[in-house]
Amino acid sequence: MLQQFHPANTDLLVNINGTLVHRDEAGVSPFDSSVQNGDAVWEGLRLYEGRIFKLEEHLERLRRSAELLEYQGYPEEEVIVEQLKRTLVANDMFDSVHVRLTISRGIKYTSGLDPRINTQGCSFFILAEHKAPVYDKAGLVLHTATVRRPFANVLDQHIHSCNQLTSILAKLEANAVGADDALLLDTEGNVAETNATHLFFVKDGVVITPTTRACPEGITRMTVLSLCEQHEIPSEVRDIPEAEIHESDEVFCTGTMGEIAAVTRIAETQIGNGKPGPVTQRLSQLYGQVTATVGTRVV
Repeated sequence: MLQQFHPANTDLLVNINGTLVHRDEAGVSPFDSSVQNGDAVWEGLRLYEGRIFKLEEHLERLRRSAELLEYQGYPEEEVIVEQLKRTLVANDMFDSVHVRLTISRGIKYTSGLDPRINTQGCSFFILAEHKAPVYDKAGLVLHTATVRRPFANVLDQHIHSCNQLTSILAKLEANAVGADDALLLDTEGNVAETNATHLFFVKDGVVITPTTRACPEGITRMTVLSLCEQHEIPSEVRDIPEAEIHESDEVFCTGTMGEIAAVTRIAETQIGNGKPGPVTQRLSQLYGQVTATVGTRVV
């Protein structure tokens, strides 16, 4: 799965610390923590007909990540929302838009790792793009990566960090074998997530997803679990050994950028009949109904 350039994004205005600037003229200081150390947190947001879906939940996760990293001078939520609105209006955006919202520890007075050399508060960056869901809904192929997702005693995955080297290494493995994405296990050999999304498995009508011991607490993931509860679809959250995934009737992945997309092959194993299954299709339809009616009006 390789994303393609959208011509409508040629003259995007991006927001850097409240200043709107053409994408080709945007600049970030080499003293910024995001550049120096990958020391930044981020959220992916999606705009549906002028509404951002689950905005409050995304902003809460963003703030919680910053608090875990002890950021100082974190911007007020009202400021973030106002700058989101400014960016969307300036780009004349209303629907089928993906927003990457990033907040870093900010500028350092000299190069280095120590957070004590950050003295100017946080930096923020808002990149909004015309972008439909990126995954092929006909079915994805996953490669099981050798790279593993660590637990919190190595790196707390509940910090939604811009440091994504583990995901990049896994994605390189997937690219090398022609897979769409990589499936990552945790250090105990249980399923964690993919390099970019959360995973769900269906067996005998039961929807099963891994715990978040070794992956972030996904907003789309929680929405799917809520839909299962509301519509009396049996679901479980538990450890899933690698061997079990190859016996699934259906597999699908979830995320803001790609919504809900079926997985039809993992390594050499065809999932089900090689097409999106009935539970996946039903949940995708229910998710579409929710995103069409729920969200925070921003434009």
